[in-house]
Amino acid sequence: MGRRGLRVSSNRLINARSVARWILAAVLTTTGVGHLTWGRRGFRITVPDWATRLLHMDKDAIVVASGVVELALAGALVALPKERTRVGWAVAAFFVAVFPGNVHQWRTGRSAPLLDTDRRRLIRLFLQPVLVVWALWSTHAPSRGRR
Repeated sequence: MGRRGLRVSSNRLINARSVARWILAAVLTTTGVGHLTWGRRGFRITVPDWATRLLHMDKDAIVVASGVVELALAGALVALPKERTRVGWAVAAFFVAVFPGNVHQWRTGRSAPLLDTDRRRLIRLFLQPVLVVWALWSTHAPSRGRR
């Protein structure tokens, strides 16, 4: 493949990452708004009791805080292009940090918004690593190749 072919392929990859980043920002925004509004009660179900002791916060405060963090991360994905890689790592770390809540919800079998069956709760567990990879891949800085 010639230089032109590599450039076109590289541009497509950059565009795909950009689209994926915007979609991830939209997902984080939607979920963050849900934590603060319509889904707040349901999201409290996912907070394990040990998290309230560890963080010295009640379940509602944890849900609100996580919603605020999701909105901040969504905004950072869009508004801080020069920090894109660091923001990607922060988003990935957030997804790892909330994973125990997903496990807790699955183990207790409690329903929350869109997670009202054991099957959906189990699938949600396998979605978490996908979200981590999505965050890292979509924010990966393009390499500076030879020109």
